[in-house]
Amino acid sequence: MKTQVCIIGGGPSGLLLSQLLHLQGIASVVLERQSRDYVLGRIRAGVLEQGFARLMRTAQCGERMDREGEIHHGFLVAHHDRLDRLDLARYSGESVLVYGQTEVTRDLYAARDRMQGQIVHNAQDVLPHDLTSDSPWVSYRLGDESLRVDCDFVVGADGFHGVSRKCIPKDVLREYEKVYPFGWLGVLSRTKPVSPEIVYALHPRGFAMCSLRSQVLSRYYIQVPSGDTVEQWSDEAFWDELKRRLPDTLSQRLETGAAIEKSIAPLRSFVAEPMRYGRLFLAGDAAHIVPPTGARGLNTAGSDVFYLNQALCAHYLQGDSSGLDGYSAKALARVWKTQRFAWWMTGLLHRFDGASEFDQRLQRSELEYLFASESAQRALAENYVGLPY
Repeated sequence: MKTQVCIIGGGPSGLLLSQLLHLQGIASVVLERQSRDYVLGRIRAGVLEQGFARLMRTAQCGERMDREGEIHHGFLVAHHDRLDRLDLARYSGESVLVYGQTEVTRDLYAARDRMQGQIVHNAQDVLPHDLTSDSPWVSYRLGDESLRVDCDFVVGADGFHGVSRKCIPKDVLREYEKVYPFGWLGVLSRTKPVSPEIVYALHPRGFAMCSLRSQVLSRYYIQVPSGDTVEQWSDEAFWDELKRRLPDTLSQRLETGAAIEKSIAPLRSFVAEPMRYGRLFLAGDAAHIVPPTGARGLNTAGSDVFYLNQALCAHYLQGDSSGLDGYSAKALARVWKTQRFAWWMTGLLHRFDGASEFDQRLQRSELEYLFASESAQRALAENYVGLPY
């Protein structure tokens, strides 16, 4: 098989890039290790920046998103017996769109199907070759058959544990990482959301978050120690702990129900540099991970796709390769800004074991300053709705 761009990874990053390239007449093949049902079964964050939403519309995938997505003009922060609101519209002129990542992926699959896009599922033992040559290729196995894709460029959108980043030599690749000593236990339930806007809660027992997917589908999280397992948390134990961490005005009207999905997400900050090696380009979680506080993960992957799509289109349609040459530096400049924001939000809203009384008072002072200062709220809103591409 021969194509112009071989994309490793059939999550939202790979599918979105494939769709955008297709609309400009640039051929691609997507290789995905899992089945389609498995990909669509993954539950992820659902807060979209305006930039990501615009990118979905550009990809002709935004109709259902615009019809069913929840527009949020602000969010709430519960802390120290207070419930403060950050007015995104007032301080940034923008809003965010609450729309599940699973639904984003579903819409992208539908678009690729309409346009007969080439997606190979259950592709095993995927491995890029000759990345520093003018003729890279990717080998993979489908059942008992060994196959290959010859291409001009390889895009690694295969996540943190994927093969793409590992193909960059160790003397070239530099990795930065911070692992947090806690995770988020998340529950998806078919219940009415406790709040029409997202609630972040700082409590002496730990962080909590109330989010939603629709008016009848809620997503809740609590901070748990990194060694905890899902099996340790019954539905009843989860709801009891969530109620303890919310203000009485919210906990009293919290509607509980059976968990449709329950999982624990570890929290880490990670960046790999560079995001280009020869004819290989990294995008999304293959190059960077952010803690979910502030919902930057999918959105930062969207900015990678935006830059990479622009660069590939300029190369093929205008004969200009400067965008490809500058992709890594441009993408990383924004990646580090989003890393800073997610790290700051995580430190602001979580309980850290061993924190001194001094650290706790500083955390409280930071929150008090935030909601007393229009400049501080403006900076938070600017980052939350998404920095410009």
